[in-house]
Amino acid sequence: MSDALNPETPEELVETEEEPIKQRKNGLYPGVSDELAENMKSGWADTELRDLEPIAQAGHTAARRAALSARFPGERLVIPAGNLKTRSNDTEYAFRSSVEYAYLTGNQTEDGVLVLEPTRDGHEATIYLLPRSDRENGEFWLDGQGELWVGRRNSLTEAAKLYGILASDVRELTGKLSEATGPVRVVRGYDAGIEAALTDKVTAERDEELRVFLSEQRLVKDEFEVGELQKAVDSTVRGFEDVVKVLDKAEATSERYIEGTFFLRARVEGNDIGYGSICAAGPHATTLHWVRNDGPVRSGDLLLLDAGVETHTYYTADITRTLPINGRFSELQKKIYDAVYEAQEAGIAAVKPGAKYRDFHDASQRVLAEKLVEWGLVEGPVERVLELGLQRRWTLHGTGHMLGMDVHDCAAARTETYVDGTLEPGMCLTVEPGLYFQADDLTVPEEYRGIGVRIEDDILVTEDGNRNLSAALPRRADEVESWMAGLKG
Repeated sequence: MSDALNPETPEELVETEEEPIKQRKNGLYPGVSDELAENMKSGWADTELRDLEPIAQAGHTAARRAALSARFPGERLVIPAGNLKTRSNDTEYAFRSSVEYAYLTGNQTEDGVLVLEPTRDGHEATIYLLPRSDRENGEFWLDGQGELWVGRRNSLTEAAKLYGILASDVRELTGKLSEATGPVRVVRGYDAGIEAALTDKVTAERDEELRVFLSEQRLVKDEFEVGELQKAVDSTVRGFEDVVKVLDKAEATSERYIEGTFFLRARVEGNDIGYGSICAAGPHATTLHWVRNDGPVRSGDLLLLDAGVETHTYYTADITRTLPINGRFSELQKKIYDAVYEAQEAGIAAVKPGAKYRDFHDASQRVLAEKLVEWGLVEGPVERVLELGLQRRWTLHGTGHMLGMDVHDCAAARTETYVDGTLEPGMCLTVEPGLYFQADDLTVPEEYRGIGVRIEDDILVTEDGNRNLSAALPRRADEVESWMAGLKG
């Protein structure tokens, strides 16, 4: 990787007798002669304005901003995208903007800020962005975030056309906010500079109300969001197919071959993976969030693959399949798998408009408790097991969560609107029961130990029930075996 020049201002790079070359952590800036500086100002094609079409979700983001405006009339609302974060020394992590900002604008660039200014009729929205690199002062080639280092940014005129929002220079925003009067709310945790400019104008309680509202606003997905979730799921299905085709190569290497195979699909068809892929073979399948993915892949064991492609607009799938690495379940593996499948069927059936959010969890847990009692692993009756939560030694986690731009979406929503709430058409959630018998669990027969099974699908609540967005991936044990055999040829 080239060593980027990253001065505070490009003029500081011009070496003169009065001002020596600036020093930097990893060395010295090279001198820039007057002749070179002048040469770099000219001879470039004019690409200031490109013919760009508005983003596909522009109408939806406008409606979302209107709902936000109606909730907080007369108040200035500030929603930052966030800034680059250092990974090591002078390199940064790949940037992912705050969900709140991307949800309301469709923009994903660092340092952006959406401001809703109160007006007599509601709010006027302005998106504050870094404009194109300045060709006159040398920023475009001397600054480490300049155009020749990291690529061309949209001009403010282009940004306004793309996002359907008035665009302005973000470098002027902190001054404006410092001088602003009237009530203000900001989404915290993304931009320390913006928060500092508002430090004497905001309160934690008021800002939390804004964050909660934006989380609850995402509980019901619009048609654009449903379409993006389906795209994410469809790509994820192809990623699972890719994995099955290379299980022999994974056996010769490790779980990381599985991780890398799925990641390739995510990067080719989407933005990224929506979360760290869980590629858990053998006893690693009993660790709920096994993301080290450095273990062996052995014939005869199960592979628990929990992974999701994230689309270019940040919507992610979240799917789990537990697969026999050699293509065939053993008798005991199938018994445990069938129990989880039956529990998932009961959970999916409970997803419908008007149902309580907790209903699908309760339905799945009842089936699993019944199986554990039937197998003699816990003393019944089932009602006692459920009342005391005794099944949780082997079921461990909740049976699902909301899904969207975050894999665990709407996490700031109030309990009464989420886990104690009622399902509505447009909500999307996972149904993912599991059974996990730890390798060191002496309360179960030895042959159970080290077996973990989870089955997870992405379920959309519809007007008359639900739709399994990930139904293209087989779930029944016999279907899984046939599917794997077909892919392996």
